Amino acid sequence: MTAPTEARAVPALEPEHEPAREPATALAAPQRMSRVDTAWLRMDNDVNLMMIVGIWLLRPGLPVAAVKQRVQDKLLQYGRFRERVVEDALGARWVEDDAFDIDRHVIPVQLERRDGETPQTSLQRLVGTLATEPLDRRRPLWQFHFIEDHDGGSALVARIHHCIADGIALISVMLSITDGGQDPPRRRKRPPSRAEEGEVPDWLSDSVVRPFTELTTRALGLYGRGVSRSMELLSKPQTPLLGSLDMARAGSQVLRDMAALALMPDDSPTKLKGRPVGRKRVAWGRPLPVDQVKAVGRALGCSINDVLLACVAGAIGDHLRDRGDDPAGKEIRAMVPVNLRPLDKAWQLGNRFGLVPLVLPIGVANPIARVGAVRARMAELKGSFQPLLAFAVLSVAGLLVKPAQDALLDLFARKATAVMTNVPGPRERLRFCGSTLEETMFWVPQSGHIGLGVSILSYGGGVQFGLITDERLCPDPQAIIDRFEPEFEQLLYLTLMLPWGGDAAA
Repeated sequence: MTAPTEARAVPALEPEHEPAREPATALAAPQRMSRVDTAWLRMDNDVNLMMIVGIWLLRPGLPVAAVKQRVQDKLLQYGRFRERVVEDALGARWVEDDAFDIDRHVIPVQLERRDGETPQTSLQRLVGTLATEPLDRRRPLWQFHFIEDHDGGSALVARIHHCIADGIALISVMLSITDGGQDPPRRRKRPPSRAEEGEVPDWLSDSVVRPFTELTTRALGLYGRGVSRSMELLSKPQTPLLGSLDMARAGSQVLRDMAALALMPDDSPTKLKGRPVGRKRVAWGRPLPVDQVKAVGRALGCSINDVLLACVAGAIGDHLRDRGDDPAGKEIRAMVPVNLRPLDKAWQLGNRFGLVPLVLPIGVANPIARVGAVRARMAELKGSFQPLLAFAVLSVAGLLVKPAQDALLDLFARKATAVMTNVPGPRERLRFCGSTLEETMFWVPQSGHIGLGVSILSYGGGVQFGLITDERLCPDPQAIIDRFEPEFEQLLYLTLMLPWGGDAAA
């Protein structure tokens, strides 16, 4: 990776007038940024910026003044959104921005409409452009770009740096600013962190043992106190590894997973893998009915995720075939986040997730067989410690100088073609400042030289696919998006023809 391109900061972010200051209040004490968040802060490079980008489509339209007022009343109660980042020799600190100006962060936009463009195409072009523009490092690392008049309503484009929070936490934040959303916790002056008091905590204990909550244990198919105890013992090599058979097995699994991550070969070469140029394209499609996806999953004896991931693999395989890149017999990897925090703690922000490499069978043409292949790959990940190990790697990376961090994290990038995430949203449609949130989508950042990001989001009874790509590796992401619905309809049709009572994907 190359160094961050901070010189590309957008001049338009600085207003010509003096910033409007709010009444003086007691400023929060600076807080040292966690090592994992520091790793995400430094991960920006010349082709991939570590921003989570999302859109809200609202009807009827709203004035930008209403959005600014809601941000003042709700979002700014989260201290992170009023704090800027100050880097130093030890990493980075969160510092209150005493010159905070809401006009720098909620920005009205006039959407340019070119000849022949639909409203969605124009918005996609804007989002792709914004995904390549760095946030101003002198200010809090987020912005909302608001289009008052868009396709009979309004559109909000949010850009939030990954060092502030992960996707699960940001969903919680965005829900809190909707009508009737739960108020964020009260902002208060924080006590100094342990790092600021001079205490140097053990990185493995803090980064692996503490985040290993009961929720995580269940998600990985592990049970009891033996798992976290095994991790604690592994963090102290001088302690004899004594205990139950389960503890010994957990320790053995850790060693196997460490070896698997280290020895994993680089991903298969396809036209989607190569050197990006740093110009982004985004696309999204119509929502699929969640009830139909559930019905297909029940009929095939698999999960909703298995069905959706099989559609992703099929759409990518078909796209490559159309570009003259035969996917037969090929598989690609996608780095998939795994949540490592209790959902009721999501409002605390920060990054608390690990990564697992999921193999997508893009070369399996038979849709039913492809579902079975995805289900088998998902089963292989059950019980894996790889999410925790990846979290620990990010913690270590946050301690390193930039070149060493880049070299370490580049190992992940070389072994994958895509980053992919699946986030559950609210089942009912929400309202924002009196308008209905008709549609929402987000795009995940890609680290290193990965050029493909796949997002799956359920909301309001539908499930939707989003894609962000590098212009050089995939100049037309809509061509892949347009294949998701036919892939699912093919699965639905075949499922309806199956005999009852069997497990077709077995």
